[in-house]
Amino acid sequence: MKKFRGFKTFPIMAAMTFLLGCSAQNDTKLISYVGVEVPRDSLDSFLSAKMKELHIPGLSIAVMSRGQVVYHNTFGYSDVENKIPVTDKTIFEAASLSKSVFAFFVMKYVDEGKLDLDRPLYEYLPFPDIAHDERYKKITARMVLSHRSGFPNWRENEPDKKLKIKFEPDSDYEYSWEGYQYLAMVLKHLDTTDWDGLETAFQKKVAIPLQMKHSSYIPSEAVMQNKAEPYNSNGAKIDWENGYWHKKDKGTFVAPSSLHTEPIDFSKWMMAIMNNDGLSEASYANLLKHHSLTATTSTGMNIYYTLGFLNPDQDYSTTYIHDGDNEGFTSWYLLDTKKKWGYVLFANSDNGASLGNELWNYFEKEKY
Repeated sequence: MKKFRGFKTFPIMAAMTFLLGCSAQNDTKLISYVGVEVPRDSLDSFLSAKMKELHIPGLSIAVMSRGQVVYHNTFGYSDVENKIPVTDKTIFEAASLSKSVFAFFVMKYVDEGKLDLDRPLYEYLPFPDIAHDERYKKITARMVLSHRSGFPNWRENEPDKKLKIKFEPDSDYEYSWEGYQYLAMVLKHLDTTDWDGLETAFQKKVAIPLQMKHSSYIPSEAVMQNKAEPYNSNGAKIDWENGYWHKKDKGTFVAPSSLHTEPIDFSKWMMAIMNNDGLSEASYANLLKHHSLTATTSTGMNIYYTLGFLNPDQDYSTTYIHDGDNEGFTSWYLLDTKKKWGYVLFANSDNGASLGNELWNYFEKEKY
């Protein structure tokens, strides 16, 4: 699990043979973000070329227009060594895209009256790991979801490997895995359950209503059998089963990073956001409004963090975006709530977020 890197080539901010999957595609026209029809073979060629350039072994992608999936395809290998192709059943780690879905899950508890966004979390569940710093008693769910808790991304990055508060809660922005996981602990406590019980709650409140049949924060054995193998930025396979994070988090509902899914499933959640489905009007107002300024571009455009989403202002004020970066898995989504347009991609490579950036440039072209 790596720190969210933000946008690189996104315009508002500054020899392997690849297999073309046989996923069914909707007959509806594939329309770009600017309203231009995109030839499917043009997009296929672009993706294949970029995968080769970026050493991406496998890719799965869905594109939505007018609130429905109009393009879904798979490319390359889920397991290069055994020549197993990516299919529509291949599962990927969503990495930090997990945060957006988790924020939606949290708002279910708000709608049920079980959680108040502005009540200090310690009043629900004290946190012994940070009890030495009284400032933690100010931290709320709203601060956690908008990365204003003061926690670091994760404590393993700190010299002493201990959790600390780096600034007064709600006074600044710092991307934090730790805050999201504390909030997951609170939800678990509210339900008087364990991590498996929280997974059951996620299925009941989010996955089943949205028909996300292949999505889970604690993957089952069946899910793991369909999971892609991870590869680094040079295309070398990663031994994830013996990795630190896998051993540390196995069997844990890791709110900021452990969602396992695939594009069609994830697109159902995206379409719910586009249509304001599944939550109250008040919860959507909180979920999507600006909470933290994360950056200002050279053109004067501001990029904000809402509760689980990145959202620019000016011409892109109705777009909500996130990328994800776990070791050997990267992902990206963008959705526009006004245009009902978006795309999501998952790659078993460290370089998928770069492709997500470049694909956004592609979808803003006027001609193909």
